[in-house]
Amino acid sequence: MSKRARKIKQPRKSAAPTPVVEVVPAEPEISPEEPGVDEVVALDDSVEVLPPEPEEQAGGADDAAAPAVTRAKGLVPFDALSAYLSEISQYAPLSREREKELAVRYHKSRDRQAAYELVTSNLLLVVKIARDYERAARNLLDLIQEGNIGLMEAVKNFDPYRGVRFPSYAIWWIKAYIIRFILANWRMVKIGTTQAQRKLFFNLKKEREKLERDGFYPTPKLLAEKLDVRESDVVEMEQRLGGADMSIDAPIQAGSDASLASVLPAAGLSVEEAVSRKQLSDLLQQSLDEFTSTLNPKEQTIFKERVISDEKATLHQLADKLGLSPERVRQLENRVKEKLKSFLYERLGSAIENLGLEGLDL
Repeated sequence: MSKRARKIKQPRKSAAPTPVVEVVPAEPEISPEEPGVDEVVALDDSVEVLPPEPEEQAGGADDAAAPAVTRAKGLVPFDALSAYLSEISQYAPLSREREKELAVRYHKSRDRQAAYELVTSNLLLVVKIARDYERAARNLLDLIQEGNIGLMEAVKNFDPYRGVRFPSYAIWWIKAYIIRFILANWRMVKIGTTQAQRKLFFNLKKEREKLERDGFYPTPKLLAEKLDVRESDVVEMEQRLGGADMSIDAPIQAGSDASLASVLPAAGLSVEEAVSRKQLSDLLQQSLDEFTSTLNPKEQTIFKERVISDEKATLHQLADKLGLSPERVRQLENRVKEKLKSFLYERLGSAIENLGLEGLDL
């Protein structure tokens, strides 16, 4: 007789009785209010165990020691996006007539219930648009959230009497908020602030790949012509997209204590420029004092109150003060200006340009 046959004929060892396990079909869900169910504990991917009922309800310690009831059920990991899509799928799109009715009601009375229906019926539209920009963002839910804000802004600004359906109008608001979010969060430093930069951000790579497929080398000039922007904008955006953000506190090179912040120029004037401007300003004030001393009393009054004053007196006010006609005051003012112009060019010469006085209406 073979070993296998002898092994089969050997008597089996007695084993402790296994606990009885009742397996029932999986239910759609377990209501938290179901009597005797306090918690669901997952043992593996296919079994859920319901803890036994309390002793006072089970009838004693022997019943409490009874085995737990198991239910075979496939567990799916929680996905926030799937849960959100499942939640908004219950809102069906509105008919043209219902949409017009709600839009008119909100436009006239700002009915919040009407706005709620307009928003919820177009939540799936937001998801569809957000998926078009999914590659440019790390989290699709963030894009959906921003798109929902744009959808609510569209409800506020929609005019139902323009003859345009609400979804067609809302698309632009949804895209605007999604694009603004992407540009603001792509990097720590914003890379697109103008319309041309936003166009380049989303279309530059796509246009470059299209030209390469057609057998053209994508030069900045050619890309600028295709995208209808300036060539300098293309070069600048390529540099922004090609280089990563850099901290100004980072060392210039390995093992060096010098950082980028230590070599960046200061935003204000240098010490030399500040001293130079102070000297020129003192020279101008001295020249004005000397010029004032060359004028007669009436001309001095007109010079101080009409030419160099921040709050100029009117011709009529000076005419009453000096006992002259307004026309005569105007003539004296023009004469004082001509004298001042000649005096400053004689005393200061080229320094007038450094002081920014060459454009004065003297």
